[in-house]
Amino acid sequence: MSNRKALLGKKLGMSQVWDENGFFVPVTLVDVSTNVVTAVKTEETDGYKAVQLGYGAIDPTKVTKPLAGHFAKAGVTPRRHLVEVRTDDVDQFEAGQELTAEVFAEGAEVDVTGTTKGKGFAGTIKRWGFKSYRRSHGSHKNERRPGSVGACATPSRILKGKRMAGRMGHVTATTQNLTVVSADVENGILAIKGAIPGPKGGIVLVRSAVKGA
Repeated sequence: MSNRKALLGKKLGMSQVWDENGFFVPVTLVDVSTNVVTAVKTEETDGYKAVQLGYGAIDPTKVTKPLAGHFAKAGVTPRRHLVEVRTDDVDQFEAGQELTAEVFAEGAEVDVTGTTKGKGFAGTIKRWGFKSYRRSHGSHKNERRPGSVGACATPSRILKGKRMAGRMGHVTATTQNLTVVSADVENGILAIKGAIPGPKGGIVLVRSAVKGA
């Protein structure tokens, strides 16, 4: 989708609302109250089209001089988080422009990108869903072991990509085709149907669904 819209936000947590049929709908609340355009990239000046968004307040004394000059050029106060979003509709944006929750109308389909919760070091059963070994008939201390990991002949090594124990989580993930249940412009809060990646307080990027109609 060439004219994708986007907002940066903070995951507040989950709640629930009623739909028109009286059923509970699980929603995730996202704070998108302080979005501002900090730069507009064009084909002529940058070689591609994109909009840079800033979100979240930060103490100006904690910003480096190059970034301080960047924000001053845009005419905005320093922001803690920055992200670029590719779009062909750069003519509709200008530096210093504020964006609110009304960017996404009720019923719009969106993709949400965030950093998943870190689970620490995990075994193959938790990390990859391996089946455990039987706990009877003489099995000894191997209920949660992964089994054979290497080849017995050529190539006698562990192949790349082998699913093994290791650090689990804390990776970038995107959940696609979620529905915006409501957009509270006054309070700057989006209610998105279902769950989104990351913990409470995590920073997420809400974009128009790339696979949407």
